Amino acid sequence: MKTAVSVASGSADLAARHLVSDCQGIDVVHGGSTRALAKPTWCDSNEHVRNYSNAALLLSNVAAAAGDQRNGARTQLYGLANLSGAERKLIGELLGKGEVTGVVGLPDGSLAEIRESVLAGIWRVRIGTEPSHEYVEVGAIPRLVRRAAADLTSPNLVIGTPPDGAMNVQPVLAEIRERASVWRFGMYAHVINLTLMPMSRIDLAFLQQRLGEGPVQLVFHGYGTCRVRATGIRNVWSVQFFNSTGNIILDTLEIGGVPIVALAAEDDFQDSAERMQEIIKAYLT
Repeated sequence: MKTAVSVASGSADLAARHLVSDCQGIDVVHGGSTRALAKPTWCDSNEHVRNYSNAALLLSNVAAAAGDQRNGARTQLYGLANLSGAERKLIGELLGKGEVTGVVGLPDGSLAEIRESVLAGIWRVRIGTEPSHEYVEVGAIPRLVRRAAADLTSPNLVIGTPPDGAMNVQPVLAEIRERASVWRFGMYAHVINLTLMPMSRIDLAFLQQRLGEGPVQLVFHGYGTCRVRATGIRNVWSVQFFNSTGNIILDTLEIGGVPIVALAAEDDFQDSAERMQEIIKAYLT
């Protein structure tokens, strides 16, 4: 598929700017597993440790937020603007690279990069290169993902006339339109398994053309690879699973909120909080 293209919206533009301004606090940081990190050389010097006092404070705040976080609750943001370059670099080293990465298209045409840390439910988000637009977020998924998927997509699916040779795409589109129009937050997602359906290449091409590309693309590297993309239609997501050779083994459409495969589980937050405290104790005390 092509790179995601956002559907512009004045209200979404304002929301995106508000999101950036929400991230100006001094709280920040997350770290990787103590089992996965070698102790940095600067940890041997008390003087160097003192130079990272802001980072230590922010790590503590993130650990506390993770311990209190629940799915469905508002995410907690911790901006990096008030940290030194060395502290921001340290944060990047401690956060590490988790299993979920992605990009979110913004109304001005720019992209926000998101990456889950090695601790589930703790994310690094970067909009451009300015420190004031970079932050750590604690939650099931960064709120920018939900906002873009809600505000930068169309509520209306126009089915149109299928091309010659189409077999089953029209009833599938009708089902998608019906389910997407009635879905509300808190409802279960409705899944359409395209792998098991008798869909021709013409059907699939027309389906993709009707749904369009949305502003969110996520990739999950766990047991295999999963690609999650918002379509151009609100509440409709493409979720594809790939084998080790890059072939699609399961191709689905999910009508609902952000697909669960991309979300941190509620049980993860307490574990991440405890591991964060271990990191603080090992590296910054």
